[in-house]
Amino acid sequence: MITALAYSMIAVFMTTIMTRALSALIALILVPSLFAVAAGFMPALPDMMINGIKSIAPTGVLLLFAILYFGLMIDVGLFDPIVRVIVRVCHGDPLRVIVGSTLLAAVISLDGDGSTTYLLCITAMLPLHRKLGINPLILPLVSMLPNSIMNIAPWGGPTARVLASLHLDSGQVFVPFASAASIAIAWYFGLEERKRLDKIGFVYTGPKVSERGLISEDHMHPPREPRSVPLWRQAFNIALTVALMVLLVLDVAHLAVLFMLAFAIAATVNFPNLADQRERLAAHSASVLAVVSVIFAAGVFTGILQGTGMTEALAHSIVWLIPDNQGNLLPLITALISGPFTFFLSNDAFYFRIVPVLAEAGKSYGIAPEVIARASLIGQPLHLLSPLVPATYVLVGLAEVEFADHQRFAFKWAGLLAALMLLVALATGIVSLI
Repeated sequence: MITALAYSMIAVFMTTIMTRALSALIALILVPSLFAVAAGFMPALPDMMINGIKSIAPTGVLLLFAILYFGLMIDVGLFDPIVRVIVRVCHGDPLRVIVGSTLLAAVISLDGDGSTTYLLCITAMLPLHRKLGINPLILPLVSMLPNSIMNIAPWGGPTARVLASLHLDSGQVFVPFASAASIAIAWYFGLEERKRLDKIGFVYTGPKVSERGLISEDHMHPPREPRSVPLWRQAFNIALTVALMVLLVLDVAHLAVLFMLAFAIAATVNFPNLADQRERLAAHSASVLAVVSVIFAAGVFTGILQGTGMTEALAHSIVWLIPDNQGNLLPLITALISGPFTFFLSNDAFYFRIVPVLAEAGKSYGIAPEVIARASLIGQPLHLLSPLVPATYVLVGLAEVEFADHQRFAFKWAGLLAALMLLVALATGIVSLI
């Protein structure tokens, strides 16, 4: 019964989101709660919800202060030089802009944190995309795809989880090829947008740049600080941001703690007047609330999924469906389900609860755990479209597109990238079938 409820809940949840019957925030709370009550878990429901919220709380705090920090850095013009350089290099060519956006996302994604990647990439590239009239759904897509690939590097979150759960060392993954594939997709969109803009007669005469180097249209939200920033303060902001990035990579403390301290320092130095600080906080409060509220709602969803035993039921249902004489297909099956399962479950739930079950089943067929581990990473491009991924709300919020629109537009391209990864993995023996 629990297995049937799990699949039914997932179907209802996705239907309500994709048809816009409910917002992601409401669906994440109401749908699992109703199914938990139907399954007879009503007395335990509050504890499940609180446990889920506790598990997601550090991520919520991280995103809250990361958005505030980068918001302040945007306000004081820290990223203006990046925009100026990009403007000069791209010369108003949609192809260069879109491919450049992908390369920028790939480089920044090396730090392993999706939220930071989106904050930096969307902030830097959105003004130019808007100025050129590029489809607004393209920038979120080409920022997400390379991030999903860098996410499976040995230091990335999914790989770290599967190595920990199966007690393995880091091995070969598919980053080089998959990165090339994400750039190829960006190239395709660049060519298509170049044709489309030429067809409608769009004429780019170059961005109108203010004395501070910004495209003059009001493309930033919330409003920028109107007065100029002293050189010493800009130097301090650069040093603080570089130091923050280094500390993030070195993992000297939890990311939430680092961003809290960095925000407090940045706010004190750049806005010493309390009235200015309050005004900046108020200006960024809408974007912060939109992201953090959904993060805690996602905690409710995962808490109920785990508390009711639905996560384990989903894992065992996969093993049960495999015929005894088809056990050699377990790596392929793991790769195929890694996309939908990491879409509907958190990475923690999939890699710590489901993958160990699949790896244990694989041993009986002589399949090494590392083969299952590699196969389980292939679905990551689809995972980043999940309503359970906090960074995705940062992405769509900054890009100012609807979550459902982003999902519909990006789904087939994320699926294509995952399919290409699977083909290469099978062809090279990274994921082998015995």
